[in-house]
Amino acid sequence: MTSTTPAPGSVALITGGTGGFGRALAPKLRALGVTVVLADLDSDRARQVAGDLDSEFIALDVTDRAANQAVVAEIEARHGRLDAAFLNAGIAGFDSTDLFDLDGFLHVVDVDLFGVVYGAAAALPALQRAGGGSIVVTASLAGLSPMSTDPGYSVAKGGAVAFVRSMAPRLSAENITITAICPGFADTAIIDPIREEFEKAGFPVLTAEEVADAMVMAWTSAEPGAAYVIQPGVGTIPYRFKGVPSAKTAAGETAVVPEALRPPSMR
Repeated sequence: MTSTTPAPGSVALITGGTGGFGRALAPKLRALGVTVVLADLDSDRARQVAGDLDSEFIALDVTDRAANQAVVAEIEARHGRLDAAFLNAGIAGFDSTDLFDLDGFLHVVDVDLFGVVYGAAAALPALQRAGGGSIVVTASLAGLSPMSTDPGYSVAKGGAVAFVRSMAPRLSAENITITAICPGFADTAIIDPIREEFEKAGFPVLTAEEVADAMVMAWTSAEPGAAYVIQPGVGTIPYRFKGVPSAKTAAGETAVVPEALRPPSMR
């Protein structure tokens, strides 16, 4: 079995696993012979969803660093390996009337950014022990084009994209691919507070199935460090980041980054 692709016998963790994207992704992975473990906040509904999807459930608050480590340890104890981590848990902070709601901002960042960082940190040793694997981060179009209506969400998703891009060269040497998916507005509970506005305007939203297909692609064939935009009528395409000007030497030549500042895989 090649651990970097979803071959039968692979084991995948999905955080936020009983929400819209997780519910759509789980059966797609199971159809490929993958053992799926759904991690989410504990509730009767979450456990029922996991049961309906014929997938395992583990309770997880992604903002708890130790809990992320415990979930990965439990998966390894049950199945002997972890091949992919879909770090998908997320919330939005739409409806504050304050000019700047600091508490709401920090809560969104805690879930949407640090939940990703803690999840990746917990998964990496297990992926190394499996001989490699994949981390797929659910970011957002808001991470590429920030929304003034939700600065916490924009900062968290932008940070998640930056985390993926900065970690990718380091992880490639370990046969671990990390990528981000950046969906536009999608038909999940996260848009419920503003769903009526989309309907009034006739604005197209993604289905959870479309996003789940992109998540599978991110495991099977994504470029390390890539951020994939997913939009209705557009499909899934890699976002092309603009370069920034390089430093110049006194002679006007492009300066070379010191070796000590390069990731191990690029030295």
